[in-house]
Amino acid sequence: MNEEIIKRISQELKITEEQIQNTLSMLEEGNTVPFIARYRKEQTKGLDEEQILYIQKQYDYQLKLAERKEAVLKLIGDQGKLTDEIKKSVEEATKLSQVEDIYRPYAQKKKTRATTAIKLGLQPLSEWMLKSGENSNLEEEASKYITEEVKTTKSAIQGAKDIIAEMVSDNAKQRWAFKDTILKSGVLATKIKKDAKDENKVYEMYYDRSEKISQLADHRIMAIDRAEKEKVITVSFVFDEEYLEEEAYKNLMHGNATSIEKELKDACVDGCTRLLFPSIEREIRSELSEKAQNQSIEIFSMNLEKLLLQAPLKGRIVLGFDPGFYNGCKLAVIDETGKMLTVDKVYPFRTNKENPEAIDAAKKKVLSLIEKYHVQIIAIGNGTASRESEKLCAELIHDNHLDVQYAIVSEAGASVWSAQEAARLEFPDMAIEERSAVSIGRRLLDPLAELIKIDPQSIGVGQYQHDLPQKALTQRLDEVVMKAVNRTGADLNTASVELLTHISGLNAGIAKEIINYRNENGKFTNRKQLLKVKKLGPKAYTQCAGFLRITDGDEPLDETSIHPESYDAAREVMKACGITKLGEKDAEFPADKTKDLGIDSYTLADIEDAIKQPLRDYRDQFDGALLKSDVLEISDLHKGDQLSGTVRNVVDFGAFVDIGLHQDGLAHISHMSMNRVSHPSEIVSVGDIITVWVYDIDEARGRVQLSLLPLDQLEQRDAQMKRKKSSKDKKKYSKKPEKKEMTMDDAMANLLARFGK
Repeated sequence: MNEEIIKRISQELKITEEQIQNTLSMLEEGNTVPFIARYRKEQTKGLDEEQILYIQKQYDYQLKLAERKEAVLKLIGDQGKLTDEIKKSVEEATKLSQVEDIYRPYAQKKKTRATTAIKLGLQPLSEWMLKSGENSNLEEEASKYITEEVKTTKSAIQGAKDIIAEMVSDNAKQRWAFKDTILKSGVLATKIKKDAKDENKVYEMYYDRSEKISQLADHRIMAIDRAEKEKVITVSFVFDEEYLEEEAYKNLMHGNATSIEKELKDACVDGCTRLLFPSIEREIRSELSEKAQNQSIEIFSMNLEKLLLQAPLKGRIVLGFDPGFYNGCKLAVIDETGKMLTVDKVYPFRTNKENPEAIDAAKKKVLSLIEKYHVQIIAIGNGTASRESEKLCAELIHDNHLDVQYAIVSEAGASVWSAQEAARLEFPDMAIEERSAVSIGRRLLDPLAELIKIDPQSIGVGQYQHDLPQKALTQRLDEVVMKAVNRTGADLNTASVELLTHISGLNAGIAKEIINYRNENGKFTNRKQLLKVKKLGPKAYTQCAGFLRITDGDEPLDETSIHPESYDAAREVMKACGITKLGEKDAEFPADKTKDLGIDSYTLADIEDAIKQPLRDYRDQFDGALLKSDVLEISDLHKGDQLSGTVRNVVDFGAFVDIGLHQDGLAHISHMSMNRVSHPSEIVSVGDIITVWVYDIDEARGRVQLSLLPLDQLEQRDAQMKRKKSSKDKKKYSKKPEKKEMTMDDAMANLLARFGK
């Protein structure tokens, strides 16, 4: 292991080097992240999955950085150009991009104007120009370089200027300083293209917009990138080019006077406008996009995690209701375990949304299913005809005095699962649309078990997801799924192949073998039986056993999250504390009785928790679905009304909340808190059931703006902010002039201090 890298990560995460070394050692031995996070807390001192993943990624990056530094130093050394200054700059670089910037002047380039001039033997002339004094004769010196290829002094001078221009562009520290200046004071400007096609005016706010680069919000960067890609707008940078060109000349000449100042300034301007500025602009655009994409990936992954960890509605019989107009509404009754009992179909909205006879016939059929199977909850998909279906169910419940509630469930991805091979194998005689009703019902019963079957990108809780780098997105979402599944665990006797595949230590092949063993031998009665499953060896058993639970088996501890390796310790704890059975919530664990058992504090705490709550579900701490029995119309709403709603999606500018209308209401980030909020995720998460107030209603467009604060509090906050701003403005204009902004010399001095002279 690289001790220097470990030290750097230790300082960044503010944890000990021992924690990092132990974590990396366990990862190298083939232990999974969930296993290390849950069952090796003593070695990691309680690091969670995200910290372990960060250590793994950062260590890999730092190894690549160290390897590249070594390679660059060797490449420059082989050219005989390695100086102490260059070596120091490379060694102090913290990013791969910085190393590449330093290497840029020494890299083998494709054919450029400068490389062509060098081949023509004009480099000595460029060096002479840079050292020229006040009495230098450029024409006379250039005449010495006339050859068959370089026919005139003008051509020789131009070639030398091309070499100097590339030198200006390749100066790493100057590049960093200019980039820093553009980032701090530059503006990104967007204009609509003459031949733009944007019929719905999706990008109207970018038709003529200018904004400081330093203040660009990530979601606006994503929108600008997409609008540019769709050829709706052009994007340009605005900054003080003349000032930077002058600085480039100063950096080139170091204050030396020369009689060929005009030619050297021309070379500097050319190097800046043709090479350096476009290169920096591309780099900034790339970094802005990467930052925005990373933020979008994190939002997506955060939303997905919250969605997967919604509390299940256990022990209920559910009617899955997949709404539709022409093709009818598909119905599926699901028992407490997720088993499909029956499917049916009704056509209440096929010809006319207000057809009383069709609606009455549909109500009778739904009522018969509810009564026959003792349905307790109806899960209604939120797609086409969702609100019409909600009204139908609400009226049915009200008119028949049913002890039944309903919930609106996101049906994103249900049709995707319905067409998959696994769905066809489970329900070979059912139509695709009938299978989707099963999926909707199961999502209410156990969101994780059902959603895990669907590609995360089809679940619909992201922003600009189709513009994101797919490899990075997939990797991050896989990490989230891994974390959610293993924190929850799985029932070994009911878990699907898809769920088992994500359990620590398992893969799709082993998951299928577990199902095969279950089908051939009946239910597992003991975790040790896993060792009889094909392809599942001792190593995989160690990694997976603690995450797979068995209820009503031979070994009571198998229903807990206690790992089999700690069973003896758990029994010792129970014996020492006089506990005879699991589930004694009032059980006490006196320290004087457990301290001499030789069990580390982390494992002991987990054992004690599992003994008290053996069947505890990690998801129970989160909100489940919002259950309702009545319907809401937009005409019922008034500004200031207080409502309950479910957060469906969280994006950079706010949160979309299902309050029971056709379209989700938007709670803008500015309407979320009395204090400034950096991101909506600080306040809400997907799946949260929250109280909101109606801020504004656009009945014609079916849109509702929401606030997480009562409107009087919102008004008080805005008035207070206005007073503060007014007071600030008064101070601003009454005080002495501010100091001059940092000059380029100051910026260069700071950078030189950081990266070496």
